[in-house]
Amino acid sequence: MKPDDKTRQMLSETSLYCTQARIAILRILIEAARPLRQDQIAPRLARGSLNKVTVYRTLESLIAVGLVHRAFTQDRAWYFELADRCSEKQCHPHFTCTNCGVTHCLTDASIPIVRIADKGFVISRQQVRLEGLCPACA
Repeated sequence: MKPDDKTRQMLSETSLYCTQARIAILRILIEAARPLRQDQIAPRLARGSLNKVTVYRTLESLIAVGLVHRAFTQDRAWYFELADRCSEKQCHPHFTCTNCGVTHCLTDASIPIVRIADKGFVISRQQVRLEGLCPACA
């Protein structure tokens, strides 16, 4: 299935219209090997096709219908990825290299879900972010 066909199918399963902005941003996230910040998404779009506000609003609409989620925050910036790469309650761990700054998805790693309901806490989502040196920098 072509990327645009996949994005159109994903959008058709939601209440959102199939706009060029949504198709373009979903395509970028599908092709991305790792979570991206808003300022990493914008340069990958056709030159001048969408401004920062449109990218932000489009991401928010995709989050609202469950196609995209905020993977984690780093340096006060959210990283976004497709929601189907994680379960509703738990996302795979992410590793950020403290030398080069690149974030890697550790999709093969499994982290047990923390259970603390008996202490009165209600966990809505569990995220794990690891930091250290990646293989290229080690």
